[in-house]
Amino acid sequence: MPIELSFATPVALPAQSGITRLYPSVNLADAFAIGLPSGASDDPDLLARFIFANQPAWIGKLTSLRDVIVARFGLKTARHLATLAHVAKAERLGIFKVYSTSETEVVVGEDDTHLDFRLSILCSAGPEPDSGRALTLSTVVHCHNRLGRVYIFCIAPFHRMVVKASLRRAARIGWPVGA
Repeated sequence: MPIELSFATPVALPAQSGITRLYPSVNLADAFAIGLPSGASDDPDLLARFIFANQPAWIGKLTSLRDVIVARFGLKTARHLATLAHVAKAERLGIFKVYSTSETEVVVGEDDTHLDFRLSILCSAGPEPDSGRALTLSTVVHCHNRLGRVYIFCIAPFHRMVVKASLRRAARIGWPVGA
């Protein structure tokens, strides 16, 4: 079955992703794929930056609300992470630290006292012959304590909405073209 060009479809974590077997145990693991039209870039770094730069406005509002809540628990806020992009020596993609890059995948994430997470942006051939190219956003989360497990339980539905909406919006705007 071809990956739809304008809908984010839940898929299994891609076997070729660097995050699939990263943690010995995970508290959240999901992946969503969307088709890339012919002519679209297959540079995962460019596509990731495009997705993060063009998210729906409601995601920023939801992130601000999240920041107000988690700051009370001493967790990293998006505002704090954004300042790291200006002062940290580590490469960052938006608010996230870049952990690895390859020709087909960028892995970003953060580590905190309550949990560690990684997000993979992977460009690949579709799951079946003649299904075209796909972009898959995968997330894995490893919780360190009860606060992490409660946090993931509360935000998981929002996380999935954010990923799907971000992919849909990028497809609607039009993916950057390949070189």
